[in-house]
Amino acid sequence: MHPFRLAVRILGAAALATLVATMLPFRATSVLAQTALRAESTPQVPALDAADLDRTCAPCDDFYKFATGGWRTTHEIPAGHPSWGSFDELVQRNRDELHAILEEDAKSTNAPLGSDVQKLGTYYRACMDEPAIERANLAPVEPLLRAITAISGVAALGEQIAALQRAGVNDGLWFGSDPDTKDSSTTVAALGLGGLGLPDRDYYLNDDARTASIRGAYRAYVATQLRNLGDTAGAADAEASQVVGLETALARATPTRIALRDPRATYHPTAPDKLTALAPHLPWKGFFAQAGAPPFAWVDVGVPSFVRAYDAQLAATPLDTWKAYLRFHLADSLAAVLPARFADASFAFRSGVLYGVKEQLPRWQRCTSATEYALRTPLGKAYVARRFPPAAKARAQAMVANLRAMLRSDVADLAWMSPRTRARAVAKLDAFTEKVGYPDTWVDYSTLDVPDGAPYAVLALRVRDWNHAREMARIGKPTDRTLWGLTPSSVNAYYNVTNNEIVFPAGIFQPPFFNADADDAVNYGAIGAVIGHEMTHGFDDQGRQFDARGNLANWWTPQDAARFDRRAACIVTQFDRLEPLPGVHENGKLVQAEAVADLGGTTIAFKAFQRTAQYAAHEPIDGFTPEQRFFLAYAQVWRSLETEDYTRQLAAIDPHPNDRLRVAGTLSNMPEFAAAFSCAATSSMVRKDRCQVW
Repeated sequence: MHPFRLAVRILGAAALATLVATMLPFRATSVLAQTALRAESTPQVPALDAADLDRTCAPCDDFYKFATGGWRTTHEIPAGHPSWGSFDELVQRNRDELHAILEEDAKSTNAPLGSDVQKLGTYYRACMDEPAIERANLAPVEPLLRAITAISGVAALGEQIAALQRAGVNDGLWFGSDPDTKDSSTTVAALGLGGLGLPDRDYYLNDDARTASIRGAYRAYVATQLRNLGDTAGAADAEASQVVGLETALARATPTRIALRDPRATYHPTAPDKLTALAPHLPWKGFFAQAGAPPFAWVDVGVPSFVRAYDAQLAATPLDTWKAYLRFHLADSLAAVLPARFADASFAFRSGVLYGVKEQLPRWQRCTSATEYALRTPLGKAYVARRFPPAAKARAQAMVANLRAMLRSDVADLAWMSPRTRARAVAKLDAFTEKVGYPDTWVDYSTLDVPDGAPYAVLALRVRDWNHAREMARIGKPTDRTLWGLTPSSVNAYYNVTNNEIVFPAGIFQPPFFNADADDAVNYGAIGAVIGHEMTHGFDDQGRQFDARGNLANWWTPQDAARFDRRAACIVTQFDRLEPLPGVHENGKLVQAEAVADLGGTTIAFKAFQRTAQYAAHEPIDGFTPEQRFFLAYAQVWRSLETEDYTRQLAAIDPHPNDRLRVAGTLSNMPEFAAAFSCAATSSMVRKDRCQVW
């Protein structure tokens, strides 16, 4: 997937937090309340815990505080994390399960060569063997470092930039494969952008005191990693300034995150023989050969202006600066698999400076996550065998079907949309592919060799090269729609526009998102809102531009498109005014798709819940009506604590609103919430300028 193309809509910031910490129907019945979607080892948890509430706060004044204030006062952010909440608690439980599997496999030293157990055990043992990592020192990456040192001119530089990407080095001119934006049945070559060591272009260009301080810390970090590679302190300091200068030039050519949200602005099919006119200094034939690309008829150049600016820097920037830039990005991209001095420096800046984290996670946690993402199929199979049997998958699929049918009913009756567009919207929804739990077809890892006794960095580089080769092999082939963007244990979900698919890993179908012991109100307010959220992404400001086959196409009438834009603009205006911290505002245009999906998904989930027997009976539980329990469950999914640095960072770069604002911003737009808690029209949780899209 393009690093800048938002083809996959992820549910929340939990995945980002985990990455940083580890471094990165229609009749809805009440069957879900009666079924067991939990392996025997799942901890018993209450549907709603009264201790999580803060009854000193009126729900109509601040529902987030009312629903989660008790939890927030009795919890703190554990060491090694920038935030902590419901997502993180479940991520940790799943990581514990993966850890148990890996510890068993690591002890199975006689497992057949090439078996899943052997690969998992070998990789995990190598990661845990810190003395061996120190003894290996830079030997695993010496060939890459020598290749950088040997660069003799601009043409060789361009080829080496492509070669380093086989090792996963973020060196600026990303080359990979993507489904064709206008014919998603075929996967094509794609040129993207990257190469910035700071989180966003604005960190190079803004002049406020906080950004300037981070920029200074980044320059020191660059120097530290160059010293770790063997440079003298004086040379490293000078090179760091040059590297930051080069990245600043690339940042000026990088569009804003909002500009990159336009799929039409990032689609430029270009024949290979036309690339020389765009970027004359890049040796395109050698570049693609070094990347291992097969022959192709054209490449999608996402941002031609960036490629042009990157090419200009190849000629304008001294070769020694480029070499320092590549050496730093090699150390930065591989810091987690190199000796501790590299990992410690990376943590100090990327988690410490940027997120306010004080200490690293235990080694076993980092190695568990690293092994999961390196060996997704082998560990994924073992996880679902323990945690998500076929019966559980069937029950999860039933709930997805319930919500999907509810959305279909809602869209079919949408008053503001014309019959023509409405029919096409229903057709798109009917064409959704549902992926629940784990892949029906697992990726074949038999060709990946994980030899015992090899240094950890060597194994990591093998995995990166193997994955890169798989990506190159997809160019020019029919799109493999069986691939997943998340591992089975992930506590997340997503919508993929080019596949027109909704994806829900097994890892999220556990408390507090789904609780087999809970009533329907709680499950629909939690996992139901998640499911509705991802479905709604098919019709957000980006998703609505793709048709039922996942192709970029205009299937809306001009009048309906204008009506949608007005409704979405309401969300943008609202979130522009919201502050995750005093003086720090959300970026309404950046978060609009997620905010629209939150509101639409929760609305759809509530309508589905209204078809249940529990809603019809209207019997209170623990003093709360079914409707109130629905909204409490929704809010408690988003309970969290964050460092101030983490909150500021996400406000700048994350397309998802702050957790607290996902609750307040969503529910204050829902008259169903106001009715459930008898909120007066003047209450803080009731908006006079109410937004509604779906």
